[in-house]
Amino acid sequence: METPRVLRIVPGGYSEFQVTGMIEWGKPAGNVICSEANKEKVDLIVVGSRGLSTARRTILGSVSDYIAHHASSPVCVVPPSEKKHET
Repeated sequence: METPRVLRIVPGGYSEFQVTGMIEWGKPAGNVICSEANKEKVDLIVVGSRGLSTARRTILGSVSDYIAHHASSPVCVVPPSEKKHET
């Protein structure tokens, strides 16, 4: 099992924001994230995207896509830093 990681929490100096990172285990991941966000009454969900093509996203599913369509809070989907070239 891969160890979860939090890359960076917003650095200090943003006194008007309270940033909280959470790690939750469960499947399906999108459902777990939406449920926890509802329970915690979050103001914004920030989630990464792997940058899959439409065809691959349809076959493999997309957690960020699920969250964007099912969350009751606003969602910010962050694209990958570099576009991966599919062969």
